[in-house]
Amino acid sequence: MTLYFLVKFLHVIGAIVILGTGTGIAFFMLMAHRTNDAEFIARTAAVVVIADAIFTLSAVILQPVTGGLLMMLSATSLTERWLLASLALYGVAGLFWVPVVFMQIEMRDLARKAAEQCNALPERYFVLFRRWFIFGFPGFGATMLILWLMIAKPF
Repeated sequence: MTLYFLVKFLHVIGAIVILGTGTGIAFFMLMAHRTNDAEFIARTAAVVVIADAIFTLSAVILQPVTGGLLMMLSATSLTERWLLASLALYGVAGLFWVPVVFMQIEMRDLARKAAEQCNALPERYFVLFRRWFIFGFPGFGATMLILWLMIAKPF
């Protein structure tokens, strides 16, 4: 096994973790939201926040490190168009992911408070959920395009 293969393996694992965690988080948050049960939403959102902190953040940090190492090991130039496009899309994904993390934390806190006080979810929760849902499309879409660019290297 070469160093290049090991780094490439870690890079692919990082991509899988980002996509898998993103998909799982979206699914579980959506399913919890559909119950309209503040206590269930609060518990689900609490787990989602932890998963994002452990898995997604680790992979988000790992990707540029392993990507940079792959560039060095393969003598790939930073001027490759597919790589520049991937880096730009990585920035786009980050611009949508970072606010989503804070939305999830606030939705968790709002649901906790509503559950503790035996109240309905406040309007702010629904505003955040709609924004969270909308932000998922460009964030996840950018990630999917990066994966395609990583594999196809079309230009």
